[in-house]
Amino acid sequence: MTTTSKALSGLARQLVTLEYLTEDQAEAATAAAAKEKTSFLSYVILHNNVPADKIANHIGHEFGYPVFDVSTVDRAALPSKHLNDKLLKQYVAVPIAARGSRLFIAISDPTQTEVLDKYKFTSGLSVEAVLVPDDKLRELRAKVMDQEDDLNEGLDDSFDLDVEDDTQLQDDVEGSEIDETPIVRFVNKVLLDAIKRGASDIHIEPYEKKFRVRFRVDGILEEVVNPPLNTANKITARIKVMSRMDISEKRVPQDGRIKLKISKTRAIDFRVNTCPTLFGEKTVLRILDPSSAQLGIDALGYEADQKALYMEALANPYGMILVTGPTGSGKTVSLYTGLNILNKEDTNISTAEDPAEINLTGINQVNVNPKAGLTFAEALKSFLRQDPDIIMVGEIRDLETASIAIKAAQTGHLVLSTLHTNDAPQTLSRLINMGVPAFNIATAVTLIIAQRLGRRLCENCKAPHEVPREVLIEEGFKEEDVDDIELFKPVGCQKCNAGYKGRVGIYQVMKISDAIGRVIMDGGNAIDIADQASKEGIADLRESALKKVKSGVLGLEEANRVTKD
Repeated sequence: MTTTSKALSGLARQLVTLEYLTEDQAEAATAAAAKEKTSFLSYVILHNNVPADKIANHIGHEFGYPVFDVSTVDRAALPSKHLNDKLLKQYVAVPIAARGSRLFIAISDPTQTEVLDKYKFTSGLSVEAVLVPDDKLRELRAKVMDQEDDLNEGLDDSFDLDVEDDTQLQDDVEGSEIDETPIVRFVNKVLLDAIKRGASDIHIEPYEKKFRVRFRVDGILEEVVNPPLNTANKITARIKVMSRMDISEKRVPQDGRIKLKISKTRAIDFRVNTCPTLFGEKTVLRILDPSSAQLGIDALGYEADQKALYMEALANPYGMILVTGPTGSGKTVSLYTGLNILNKEDTNISTAEDPAEINLTGINQVNVNPKAGLTFAEALKSFLRQDPDIIMVGEIRDLETASIAIKAAQTGHLVLSTLHTNDAPQTLSRLINMGVPAFNIATAVTLIIAQRLGRRLCENCKAPHEVPREVLIEEGFKEEDVDDIELFKPVGCQKCNAGYKGRVGIYQVMKISDAIGRVIMDGGNAIDIADQASKEGIADLRESALKKVKSGVLGLEEANRVTKD
């Protein structure tokens, strides 16, 4: 063994004793490492060809630390809440696991005990060191720190978005952990990419070993990117700041709103909700594009006779128009398209919503606030004292709201609202079950629109689809029509999303005729009402979907997805 100089200490002395370095090399490496502000061990592995794995084994034996194979660590499973950016930059050490009250820190140089003390202080846990070869540890540390590239992966290039009142936002986050350029850029990219892809919702979801972002495009959720798990809290905090939420409150759901200006003439609103889950807060953003109300009724997919019935009902000075369907079926767009048609200088329009989704100049919009006592019913009572012409109620949820809305429709006001039912006949049954007298329903309700949204076939790539005659008849097509039908199926191209591009409405538009009114007053149920509607030639949702299949707008599979029981 080589006799070492007393001037050497710690690892340098060990490496000379083990004959990996001469005394002169060790002294030179010590001085050079100090000059470059790096650890002695890292320097000699990089510059003196000292084998990192063998040194780790010797050091582990000497200092009593286990040597760990860091390649088995799933980066997504690292304890994200303990990955301190400042300490990662300062030391070659990475927290790799947290078990109960213990935090395990991967290190390569056991003489740097101060890093263990700092992690103990910042985490509040007892700290245990695990020895990792220096080269492997540096690779892991680089991957953990290289968040910007990971955050950008899978998203389109974008530009900075103008957040309304962003000056105040910058004051709010300045100096905080969420005011980091990669996080800000990533959130902006997500929002812009969702707009570009025509998404209706953004889901940001943390799990135990995974963090994902999904877009709902044409009604279907698809995963678009997996950011590093340790960025989950920062991304959520950034969105909460933009939404004017309390970033310190993580125990209860919160609601907020973001307004982004993406050009001088166009702004997009996001309705934001956070909900605490097992592994963090899930955030969902609903994209609200005010321009959707400006598309016009012709863009919504109504058949000619259905459009005529809707326009006729809108032209009435009084009565009630109800739109029904599940969440995400386009009810709000249908209502606001009607309101936009009615929005004139000589008309007083008021809406009560939970919350208001599309802002339209000229319409008085109120967000209900049950906690403060501002319910749909209270808002309606207030509207009726403000000389209204047209009233829109976001949703009829109870008898009080239904009764006031019915009375308003009977006393010279046009009332628009929504319910959650499967089709138009069931809407009337729902009102009866709420306790609304049948006579009031028959005399106040003028039109019911039940709707769904189906994915529209891409005109650029859709292909003919051969379906046996027997199958077509079984699906609901009439025997006299099946020989002349040409069906299409999705293919997929660069201009669409798996063969689909956009969505189209599928409607059942039922005018409350005198005959249907009599069925209601005679105590008829939804089946009786549906039978009378069928006698009057009113197409149900299934028939409307098959009509769009015949016209080549929908594929048969998509029609089955949204309308078949």
